[in-house]
Amino acid sequence: MNLDTVFSNNKSWVKEKLSLNKNYFEELGKGQSPELLYIGCSDSRATAEELMGAKPGEVFVHRNIANMVSGLDLNTMSVVEYAVVHLKVEHVIVCGHYGCGGVKAAMQSADLGILNPWLRNIRDVYRIHSKELNSIECEEKKYERLVELNVKEQCVNLIKTASVQKAYRDHGLKVHGWIFDIHTGKLIDLKIDFEKYLEDIMEIYHLD
Repeated sequence: MNLDTVFSNNKSWVKEKLSLNKNYFEELGKGQSPELLYIGCSDSRATAEELMGAKPGEVFVHRNIANMVSGLDLNTMSVVEYAVVHLKVEHVIVCGHYGCGGVKAAMQSADLGILNPWLRNIRDVYRIHSKELNSIECEEKKYERLVELNVKEQCVNLIKTASVQKAYRDHGLKVHGWIFDIHTGKLIDLKIDFEKYLEDIMEIYHLD
């Protein structure tokens, strides 16, 4: 995309918003109170607000390669802490998508340089679920199943954090796992059983 086109598009967008509401940007500048934290993939095709039909101010968004939630990633952990503790979001969503390049790369044995430690997290998901995944003969189905399992494991990683556990106790915060089917445009709810996941990990990961 030509950068001049970007600024031209921006002018048109501003004009359109002001034509509908002359105070649009004044109201936008007053602050935010989103109810959702969305953790998605950086893939340019998997836009967060657009696929949910959300407006500015409704969703706090964090994106990285393959929608990972690592306790060692201060970027992601800072976003989670801010959204959960300070913005007091009601729902945290991890949204993966079919056709994810990060997940596909993790299924290969190639040396990808600086990406190796990041993709190792996804390979760990494969290792944990290797029995199920290796039983799937169709490579495309195996790939899609790993996308789903990766989302579930990132939800577990969220539940391990103190801020999420505390928010659950204080105001019933919920964690959700979704898939964006890039072939149909539909969102798929993986029906994460938040309470069961929490119960299963509390012996080791309980944090007051």
